[in-house]
Amino acid sequence: MSIISLRGAVRASIAATALCATTQAGAYQLYDDGASVINLDIEVALGVFNSQKAYAQVLRTEDASPTWQEGYAKYGLSAAHAFDGAGSVYGAFNLLSSATRGDGDAGGFSTGKEEDTQVEDAYIGWRSGDLVPWLGEDGIDLSFGSQSFTIGDGFLVNGDSLNFGEGFEPLADAGIAPNGLSRGGAYWLAARKAFDQTAILRIGGDTGVHIDGFWLDSDNKAQAEMELAGANLEYRDATYGTVGLTYLKGLDVDDESAEFLGYQHRDGQETLAVRANGSLGVENLFLSAEYVDQDNGDNYVGDGDDHAWYGEAGWTFAAVPWSPKLTYRYSTFSDGFDPLFFGFNRGYGTWFQGEVAANYAGPFNSDTDVQHVGLALAPSETVELGALFFDFDDAGQGFLDGNEFDLYAQWVVNEHLVLSPLVGFYTPDKSASQGGTQIGDNDTNIYSQVIAIINF
Repeated sequence: MSIISLRGAVRASIAATALCATTQAGAYQLYDDGASVINLDIEVALGVFNSQKAYAQVLRTEDASPTWQEGYAKYGLSAAHAFDGAGSVYGAFNLLSSATRGDGDAGGFSTGKEEDTQVEDAYIGWRSGDLVPWLGEDGIDLSFGSQSFTIGDGFLVNGDSLNFGEGFEPLADAGIAPNGLSRGGAYWLAARKAFDQTAILRIGGDTGVHIDGFWLDSDNKAQAEMELAGANLEYRDATYGTVGLTYLKGLDVDDESAEFLGYQHRDGQETLAVRANGSLGVENLFLSAEYVDQDNGDNYVGDGDDHAWYGEAGWTFAAVPWSPKLTYRYSTFSDGFDPLFFGFNRGYGTWFQGEVAANYAGPFNSDTDVQHVGLALAPSETVELGALFFDFDDAGQGFLDGNEFDLYAQWVVNEHLVLSPLVGFYTPDKSASQGGTQIGDNDTNIYSQVIAIINF
């Protein structure tokens, strides 16, 4: 297993689609007396996957065509209580059961034998209501516990959603890898997204100045159990868009897993990001950009001064049948850039660029330049069709160059069910024997998946 392959794989923060990120758990109201509300929360996700090719990311060496299935169920209770003139308290407690069956994923991160049940959400919070009128309704929101957290569109932080399976277990048994890298299956679906411990203070509302102060502690060994803190400052305008400034500081890592993964630099790492997105008041226009400067300090192999940025523009042809939206994006990541906890947030391709490349083959938002063109169509209010093209250049010192073309659909069948089939065509420049990751040859891989999200 090459160092490039391992480090790239770990950086993938693999899985989770926009469907899983944007579809909230269903809630069935159990109790409501006007002041107190108790809900039963249930969310189920299932996926069936096939890849004509496999990738040498962990221990896969055979020229295989894996087929596998993933699923999870998240279930529990959420509640809120409003005090007369003193804001409201809220909280949730959810368990999550996940599993993978079949051959395991195309990168070998899972084996098809994973299953587990763990606590996912366990948090409590307080919102200010009308106590501070100049901050607006619920202008102060303070919460603690196990919960997910997102900054911007997920370019750096979109929950703790890297879900390795048991692919590393033989290395752990041999004393090479740490135990506990597996999170129990549903690797692509990213079943588990909550940070283990958090303290989050939100000040401001949906418009105007908004401030987040946060402390996040991951128990995910695949992320070296990173502890970090930071602040996020945004100005939000309903007409023109949002501008934001984020600072992140790495506070600690688990020494054993950090050494294995090459993540020692996360202890003391400093990351500064500036971003903007919106329409600038122009109907049908979408613009988005972000620049990140990252200081990986003395614990990093290299000079430790890394960066990433992207610029994106989209236009919706609203007067044309099916309202086609055309998007172009260019993104670039320096060779030592650490993408941290990135994930899906606003659609396929953000921030998993290419279903095959981003999940199995690489690159993984580090050491690459990516050009992306996307087309989305809306034949009805409940159906979206899309086509995505990605070109990877100077990726993994050139060994991971290639391109990918994906076709997908998203269908909201009813209030309880969303279906999303996808087929992808990934063509690497180099095979594994030539320094790439695709086993056997560098022919085009045809990849397919069908995802179902079920809410109650």
